[in-house]
Amino acid sequence: MYINPEQLSSYAAKFINLLIDYSPKLISAFLVLFVGLYAIKFINRIIRKIMEKRNLDPTLTKFLADILLWALRILLFVTFISNLGIETSSFVAILGAMGLAVGLSLQGSLSNFAGGMLIIVFKPFKVGDTIEAQGVIATVLEIQIFVTKMLTGNNQTVFVPNGALSNGTIINYSMQGERRADLTFSVSYDSDIKKAKDILLEVLNKNPKVLQKPAPEVFVKNLSASSVDFAVRPWAKNANYGAVFSETLEDCKTALDQAGISVQPFTLQK
Repeated sequence: MYINPEQLSSYAAKFINLLIDYSPKLISAFLVLFVGLYAIKFINRIIRKIMEKRNLDPTLTKFLADILLWALRILLFVTFISNLGIETSSFVAILGAMGLAVGLSLQGSLSNFAGGMLIIVFKPFKVGDTIEAQGVIATVLEIQIFVTKMLTGNNQTVFVPNGALSNGTIINYSMQGERRADLTFSVSYDSDIKKAKDILLEVLNKNPKVLQKPAPEVFVKNLSASSVDFAVRPWAKNANYGAVFSETLEDCKTALDQAGISVQPFTLQK
């Protein structure tokens, strides 16, 4: 293949001239890019500190800071391509069309995004709360833009989509600070009902983890075909709930055995 040296020299000269003519725009664009990235980090850090000083919810602080971060990055990118000499109006139109197409294909993700906003605004729960939702009982670790990250009692990490979470039933076990354990003890009809009730109530009153306000309750719940069923309802702080639940089961069974009261084999628990 024959290459004309004069033609090659002409192309090289044109390329050098084009590079010289275009270099100011190129340098300006990349200067704006590097300065802009640094400025965005600085602004984001300042905004986070301001929101933290105003004692805003940590989840809301992170959420708003992330939205601001991406908005500034998009603005910086548009400014960058504008300094390169690319027509931004057509680019914005293309970007809008792409956004519409992506939005239609990601309706589920947009639903999760909207769900995340609703959770943050209306606060049915916050980080650290123990909740029951979507068939999961777990402690909330982080409320992200699209999902909520939770940790179960057996140390499993669960990610629940915010769309389903915000539209479903949520039971918040931590919001009130106190929780009641609902237990049922069944004794035989041959037992002294008043004595059994006094023993169960005494067990609750002796446990220092059981709250006295609201007062614990013991009462006859049902007369079934083979037993007298007692409702045993101690109250406890959220942190002590598990201990109170298990200790009540053990202590009540032990106390009834020591008193010679027969506990029926089918003890119900809720």
